[in-house]
Amino acid sequence: MSAAPHLSIVVPVKNEAGNIGPLVAEIEAACAGRAFELIYVDDGSTDGTAAALATARAGRPWLRVLRHARSGGQSAAVRSGVLAARGAIIATLDGDGQNDPAFIPTLLDALEAAGPDAGLAQGQRRGRKDGPFKMLQSRIANGVRGRILNDATRDTGCGLKVFRRAVYLKLPYFDALHRFMPALVAREGFSVVHRDVVDRPRLTGISNYGLFDRLWVGLLDLAGVWWLIRRKRADPRPKEIADPASPPAGRRADQDVGC
Repeated sequence: MSAAPHLSIVVPVKNEAGNIGPLVAEIEAACAGRAFELIYVDDGSTDGTAAALATARAGRPWLRVLRHARSGGQSAAVRSGVLAARGAIIATLDGDGQNDPAFIPTLLDALEAAGPDAGLAQGQRRGRKDGPFKMLQSRIANGVRGRILNDATRDTGCGLKVFRRAVYLKLPYFDALHRFMPALVAREGFSVVHRDVVDRPRLTGISNYGLFDRLWVGLLDLAGVWWLIRRKRADPRPKEIADPASPPAGRRADQDVGC
């Protein structure tokens, strides 16, 4: 791991002991042949997640583990992973196994094919495996968000995302940031590409991150993001002014400029 990898994969987890081993193996298979690192962020787990991660690290020098002393939420865990990442490109997915790692190369290729003006490749789930009530909540929330932010994204809650680390670091940080990334990436002047991905049932355990299930919390976040977009001013695109004492390009400082 002497050279920085091109791709850093960040997986936030809380109390997902039973899902660590199978998901790590799937990520390893999906990214075989690519220069990547995998960063698990243990968001204050109280089960056997730490032990499962220690087992998974054996023989995998590209697997790194960060741990929060107390739970900070999914956005905080993602941010910790991105800040620690060495790759210029970041992929994220949920740690419960519902996001299929096989789609990471699809999103990565889509982002790179779109060129440097694209900041995010956003997965959009097909065949949702959540219960009917949660799906209804999500449909309502996504509909309201789409109308207000006009972010052209059907499913911002999908954990499968691939984005440029430099673009992410431009975004204002707040709780639930990960659910508003398409609108905020566009706010910074970058385009967003979308790819459909397959949703799966979680492998084991129960959901730990239901940040958008309480609609009133989502509406408060939505109002804040709307305000941020309204207050954004166009980048002035500064250009560095050459030092007048410096010689013109292509001419040495000691070159004779006489008759």
